[in-house]
Amino acid sequence: MNSGSAPAFPPGAKRDCGDFGIRIARDGSWHYQNSPIGRKELVCLFASVLRRDPDGSFVLETPVERGTITVEDAPFIAVELYWKNDGGRQVLSFRTNLDEMVTADAEHPIRVQLCPKTGEPRPYVMVRPGLEARINRAVFYELVALAEPEEMSGQEVLGVWSEGVFFPIDSLPAHELAE
Repeated sequence: MNSGSAPAFPPGAKRDCGDFGIRIARDGSWHYQNSPIGRKELVCLFASVLRRDPDGSFVLETPVERGTITVEDAPFIAVELYWKNDGGRQVLSFRTNLDEMVTADAEHPIRVQLCPKTGEPRPYVMVRPGLEARINRAVFYELVALAEPEEMSGQEVLGVWSEGVFFPIDSLPAHELAE
C-alpha cells in the first residue's frame, strides 16, 4: 500500500521525466531553463550521468530517473592537448572543459567533418560511447602542426597518429602532391 501521494513505482524501473529543460550550448556551457549553470561541480555531476540513446537523443540517466536534454553541437569541448612519445609511439590525449581526460585510440577516434555552409573543419574526439568533445580551434591548430601525410585508399591525406591509429584530418590538395 502506498501511503504517499506519489504512485507506486516498480523496483528497477526508471521514471521517464521527459525534457529536463537543460541545454548544452555550442560553447560547452550548460543551461537550465535558459539560465547558465555556474557550479562546475554540478555540471560535472550531470555530465557523469549523460548518455546517448540509439535514436541520437541525449539523456541524463540515474538508476531511478531519465530525461532528455538538448545539445547544440557536442556535449564536451576539448580544450587542451597533451602530446607524448611512448617508446616511439605518439600518444595524443585531450582534456575537456569538464577536466575529463581522453586519449585518442581505436575506441576514442578523432574525426573531422566539414561545415556544409562554410567548408570549415569541425573536429571531434570520442569521449565515451556516443558522446564526443568538439576540439576547439587552438587545439585543432596544435593537431595540424603534428599532422603528417599518409596514403589512405589511394589518396594522400594529412593526419595524426595516436596509440598506433592514424586519424585523417584533411586531404592534401593536388598541387601539394605534385611538389
